[in-house]
Amino acid sequence: MGICDGRSVIVTGAGRGLGRAHALALAAAGASVVVNDLGVAQDGSDPSDTPAQQVVDEIAAAGGAAVASQHDVADWAAAGEMVQLAIDSFGGLDAVVNNAGIVRDRMFVNSEEAEWEAVLRVHVMGHAAPSRHAAAYWRSRSKAGESNDARIINTSSGAGLMGSIAQAAYSAAKGAIASMTLVQAAELGRIGVTANALAPAARTRMTEEAFADMMADVGPDAFDAMDPANVSPLVVWLASPDSAGVTGRVFEAEGGIVGLAEGYRHGPRVDKGARWEPAELTAVVEGLLDEATEPTPVYGT
Repeated sequence: MGICDGRSVIVTGAGRGLGRAHALALAAAGASVVVNDLGVAQDGSDPSDTPAQQVVDEIAAAGGAAVASQHDVADWAAAGEMVQLAIDSFGGLDAVVNNAGIVRDRMFVNSEEAEWEAVLRVHVMGHAAPSRHAAAYWRSRSKAGESNDARIINTSSGAGLMGSIAQAAYSAAKGAIASMTLVQAAELGRIGVTANALAPAARTRMTEEAFADMMADVGPDAFDAMDPANVSPLVVWLASPDSAGVTGRVFEAEGGIVGLAEGYRHGPRVDKGARWEPAELTAVVEGLLDEATEPTPVYGT
């Protein structure tokens, strides 16, 4: 018996890296899995159904249930078709794990419009579209008098929470995902849906290139803290009924570490009770900065 027995889950970007590890772990915990992946190269070219199908074959060989999806999750209609695939294949949908993403490493002053458009499309729309169609399905069930115990699990990043040098577009997209998670949690709780996000650190095609030394394989005799499979137990737990009371949170996961990220909150403030003169604000802001907690440094600084 697994903690996700009988549950139907979509995992996007599941052909490699974190998504693959999540799909395999969910299947091992008893879930039926839609393994979604366009199978593209790092730059988004050369789509192939091979990566998704390979993961499906691994799950089937271990006795699990899975179907492959090559839907473009950032395309509104295609995302809806993927959600319907889960419903048709497994009789319903219980969780969406939004994991698909790309990165374009570039210093901000050198960044190009096409890079911004590509990164924001895959990350922001690629999270919003599948979740929106899943939420519509769950709302229809709620209106019909059926109960939901459903999950949205988004993938943010430390870059989205603290920023990362040479990754302005990626950081902006991942920050948007964290904010979207808060809104999803606030709006969808009444129909039995929780929404949480991950900020994982693990070895993927994206991180191997950007952080080569940190992501290097440590060999067979040591704990590999950067193995993507280390993050997946948290995903399985979040997708399970056990996590029903947790929503609107961003979890950090790396190696054997599980933590909660604490985002923006109201800090120190001063109320004059009237409009400020610009010249007055120098001393006021200096006082506020003295009282405030120092922000976590931007990655790469």
